[in-house]
Amino acid sequence: MQMGLATIQATNINAGGRLDRLPICGFHWRILALIGAGMFLDAFDIYLAGGVLGAVLKEGWSTLQLNATFVSATFIGMTLGAWFSGILGDRFGRRFTYQVNLAIFGLASIAAALAPNMVVLIACRFVIGIGLGAEIVVGYATLTEFVPASSRGRWIGLLAVITNFSLFVSSMVGLWVIPNLGWRYMFALVGILAMIVWVLRKNMPESPRWLAAQGRSAEAEKILQNIEAEAARKGLLPPVQITVHVEQPAGTIWKLLEPPYLGRTLLGCLLHIVVGFSLYGFIGWLPTFLIKGGHSVVSSLGYATLMSLGGPVGSLIGLVLADIVGRKASIIGSSLAAAAFGVAYPFMPDGAPVVLVGFCLVSAIYVMLATGFAMHVPELFPTRYRLRGTAICATAGRIATALVQFAVVAIFAWQGLLGVLGTLAGILVFQALIFLVFGFETKGRALEDVANTGDVQATRRSERPIVHAGT
Repeated sequence: MQMGLATIQATNINAGGRLDRLPICGFHWRILALIGAGMFLDAFDIYLAGGVLGAVLKEGWSTLQLNATFVSATFIGMTLGAWFSGILGDRFGRRFTYQVNLAIFGLASIAAALAPNMVVLIACRFVIGIGLGAEIVVGYATLTEFVPASSRGRWIGLLAVITNFSLFVSSMVGLWVIPNLGWRYMFALVGILAMIVWVLRKNMPESPRWLAAQGRSAEAEKILQNIEAEAARKGLLPPVQITVHVEQPAGTIWKLLEPPYLGRTLLGCLLHIVVGFSLYGFIGWLPTFLIKGGHSVVSSLGYATLMSLGGPVGSLIGLVLADIVGRKASIIGSSLAAAAFGVAYPFMPDGAPVVLVGFCLVSAIYVMLATGFAMHVPELFPTRYRLRGTAICATAGRIATALVQFAVVAIFAWQGLLGVLGTLAGILVFQALIFLVFGFETKGRALEDVANTGDVQATRRSERPIVHAGT
């Protein structure tokens, strides 16, 4: 009974309605900068592995077997980090979990820069992976809870652009740092910058939506009043649409594997798995496919580098499409486009045609990434389950990513290049069909409305204005 009263009192402050009606102000830009900085460094740390592994191998510091162990340790760490960040994030808060995982991969990166041998470096990379896997889960979900519903897609898309631009930056930085200063400086750079961001994020507020769901109304109210006061400097704030949700007490993570959440969990898992297959199936094997299509090794690597620019471009396209055509249409369209371009690109002639088709392929995959697991997956779950739901989906994606390498090799040995391309394209078409039949639109909808899957006992709306600080 006490839990029920706490939930009713918490939802009476209407955190979602008050946040969704605010105009974009300096507060939103600061939150984006603090979250974006961590996400950028997270992706930068992931992408630096290629250059570092090449350098330690050339120096005789490592072997192919140890390099493979390094990669495996990264994925295992990221899988564990994704899983536990969801549990911790819903239990202790977004801000707490965000700071913990940033400290983990920041301090572990500094330790990696000082590693005396490859075994220690692998151990450090495993710990780094825990922080990296957690950062992605918490980052997108946290920003989702702060930005207004009307522009949520554009803001999550912008965060995806910032995150995915790190591939290009990491390649450019590594191109100079590794030959001139050594591979250790790549880890040191990430570690030092991560700790600077950690200090800057110490004053980042907790999500009022999460605080309200935990019954911590006073804390949520204080943060909401500060945000409203800053937003009110731009003019009179719109009235709040009153929404009262009386919710059942939160259950365990296994609740997400039961109705009414099971369908949403399966949709989210499918998105993460297909994105993982696309990134590491199509893009990861892109140079190999080009060579099998008759291109030279040099040209295939050069083309692959140019095509990688499709990452930030695709994220930017997703940013534009998300709040215009919506998440569902964007996911379906980008899945079908990636399937078509993926089948075609290995058979394109040298020069502009292969670069153009490959660029379109990478762009389509990153549109799917931005509108799919960056935007749509965190929207699928109510606040009290959001990080755990996202974590389940991310964990499924990590496991699939670890297996895709073996799957590609096995299918290639069985049916050749056409078999691999047909399988990957078929998976993308399957996803498009699933979302066409079972998907639903979240564009412009309040998170509380999207979360109303039948567990909400009562919802009452009114257009009468409600007075809060700053209105």
